[in-house]
Amino acid sequence: MTAADERELICISCPVGCPLSVTVEGGEVVAVRGNKCPKGITYAKAEILDPRRILTTTVRIRGGLLPQLPVRTRQAIPKSLLAKGMEALSRYEVDAPVRIGDVLISDFLGTGVDVIASRSIDCAG
Repeated sequence: MTAADERELICISCPVGCPLSVTVEGGEVVAVRGNKCPKGITYAKAEILDPRRILTTTVRIRGGLLPQLPVRTRQAIPKSLLAKGMEALSRYEVDAPVRIGDVLISDFLGTGVDVIASRSIDCAG
């Protein structure tokens, strides 16, 4: 028999911020306590079994009014890929002009998620 593991989380699905106690047994969430709405259960399961985050950073931009372009992933990617994603984007460079929402990289790291520009930057001069 596998011992149960208790984890404490703060739900971020809504502004209430419920403190959650999550019981994990055999790699499965078996109980969630402390949630005031069903979103807490969904959040706890996702955070324990497949944590994801939106990656935000900057990349170099050639010929732009600014030297750096803020970028982000369109959706959350597996948390385990954040360091690899930061490393990949640290070497990435784009040419100005760029418009907010432009897709810079499709299927980033094989996740099916695009990297997009977070602001517009025009050409210098």
